Amino acid sequence: MRHLLGFIAFTLATTATAYEVPARLDDGWPVADAAALGWDTARLDRLTVTLAEESHAGITSVLVAQRGRLIYEAYANGGSRDQLNDMRSATKTLTALLVGAAIDRSRIAGAQAKVYPWFRDTVRARGLDPRKAAMTLEDLLTMSSVWECDDDNAFSSGNEERMYVSENWTAFALNLPVRGYAPWQKRPSESPYGRAFSYCTAGSFLLGAVVERATGLPLAQFARETLEQPLGIAQVQWNRSSEGVGMGGGGTRYRTRDVAKFGELLRDAGRWQGRRVVSADWIAAMLTPRAVPRDATEYGYQIWRFRFPVRGRDEWTWAMSGNGGNYVFVAPQFDLVAVVTSTTYNQRTAHPRSQALFRDAVLGAMPPR
Repeated sequence: MRHLLGFIAFTLATTATAYEVPARLDDGWPVADAAALGWDTARLDRLTVTLAEESHAGITSVLVAQRGRLIYEAYANGGSRDQLNDMRSATKTLTALLVGAAIDRSRIAGAQAKVYPWFRDTVRARGLDPRKAAMTLEDLLTMSSVWECDDDNAFSSGNEERMYVSENWTAFALNLPVRGYAPWQKRPSESPYGRAFSYCTAGSFLLGAVVERATGLPLAQFARETLEQPLGIAQVQWNRSSEGVGMGGGGTRYRTRDVAKFGELLRDAGRWQGRRVVSADWIAAMLTPRAVPRDATEYGYQIWRFRFPVRGRDEWTWAMSGNGGNYVFVAPQFDLVAVVTSTTYNQRTAHPRSQALFRDAVLGAMPPR
């Protein structure tokens, strides 16, 4: 009897974690069988089990798509298919897409457009520091502006927490002082790609403010018309600043299947299921390394680039990234998009854990090339 009960328990456990093709829904996503594509579905089964373990508490969903088709989908720790996930700073990549959409519509001249002329009602041109006057959208897109703004430094004048408690976030950003360089810091001329990286949410926020002024629309409405409706996204939550400007720096909420569509847009050169949404030129510009935040990491237009080992060699992977370990990974060389959502906010282990999950469970399960 004991052996029989053990066999039944083993069978139930195996059945509960057996790989299943994601459900085909009316959301525009085709689906495919990972096994038929050569994926290691036993490893995907182990991933499903791992998500229920205490070591992965807080990770609410994992989704994998290859060649524009969903092949794996799992929810855990209170997550669900209809949950709006707070993607935090992954929003920054969406803001870069919106800048591109405005450029595609000739509302903005290009990434070299100057920043301050959009805000003559807030900052007077007379007396403006010439280094600020020369700032371009590309400086903000690459986190390499002249502002003294560093979210990783609690003492920084531009630290995001100071912006959040200010009455006018737009004025806060525009009036930031010009940065200096301590002896141990690299100046732009000494830095890779000629840009000294400094993570600055205030700059991402101001990019959204530029889009609003260029288009005459609230950021959420412009996003709905140019990105969300073409991608079939109906449920979303955008935030606003104290003065009512759309928050392009973080906190937008999307369902897992929907946020994966942005990854697919990046993977397929601005197309969704064959339909052009954003120009290929802008996607190529976004996915071009522009700065180096730290070793083995690069940065494009509001998007990270990490190296992961894949079968004995390092492969670059682009990533929308947000506090808590929220990610949309994009590896065009593998036709791959993967989403990890997590609520482990402000914990040092969150990002390494999500990256390790992507490395071991997703990249490790891919079929041989």
